[in-house]
Amino acid sequence: MATHKSAEKRARQTIKRNTINRVRRSRVATAVKAVDIAIAANDVEAAKKAQRVAESALAKSAGRTLHWKTAARKASRLAKRVKTLKKA
Repeated sequence: MATHKSAEKRARQTIKRNTINRVRRSRVATAVKAVDIAIAANDVEAAKKAQRVAESALAKSAGRTLHWKTAARKASRLAKRVKTLKKA
């Protein structure tokens, strides 16, 4: 338990930051899952729309919640999967 003023403030900030990060990670996971569902259904248009939303969520979390290279890697792999769906 925090016993001095700065430690109490850090504890408050940690709770806020933890909540924000959880929301961002959840938003990214939900968006990626929507792309996966569209790909499984073989729906090109839905996959494109879901990919746009997922890339936006990844970009917003990059550098804050996720490492920027992790976000870029995930976006790249999503784009590659959607692109192969178009060819098939």
